[in-house]
Amino acid sequence: MKPETNRYRGLMAALLTIAMAGPAAAFDLDSDIPIRVTADNARLDDGQGIATYTGDVELEQGETQLNAERVVLYRDQNGLSRIEAVGSPARYRQPTREGEGETDARALNITWSATDQRLTFEREAVIKQNGNLFRGDVIHYDTVRRVVTAEGGAGTGEGAGRVEMVIQPRSTNRQESDGSSESQ
Repeated sequence: MKPETNRYRGLMAALLTIAMAGPAAAFDLDSDIPIRVTADNARLDDGQGIATYTGDVELEQGETQLNAERVVLYRDQNGLSRIEAVGSPARYRQPTREGEGETDARALNITWSATDQRLTFEREAVIKQNGNLFRGDVIHYDTVRRVVTAEGGAGTGEGAGRVEMVIQPRSTNRQESDGSSESQ
């Protein structure tokens, strides 16, 4: 097999690993765990189904956390339908599905949609997980299909307009027939 084919397959395997180890279903509306919000200020428009929180906003459900300067919660007849967070940056953290490590994401805008079952990180978006990094202007995460897509933005600096990924090597130790260990 050609070396570039091996590299391509390795990159695809790494991308699949990142997608499969990505955040769980974000905020789980079927959970018995309530979503708790604290902030400096709050405004509830019950008629419109909109709650706006400002000033050091902390939103938690179990171990899932969202911190931002401003968070708006939208409710419809089915309950919570959308969360929009704005910060400099806003930050989203959640344990990985396997329970080893944490997904730590930040962006100037973070949106969670129950209808689309999608997390969207916009403007200066960065997702870190177990040493892996995913950076782009817009990063979408489909929480059902577990698919990550990213877009570069307008060239404004280093890495101008490009998507960046840093994927850590997968290392396993195996005993060779001569008794030595080899790392892959």
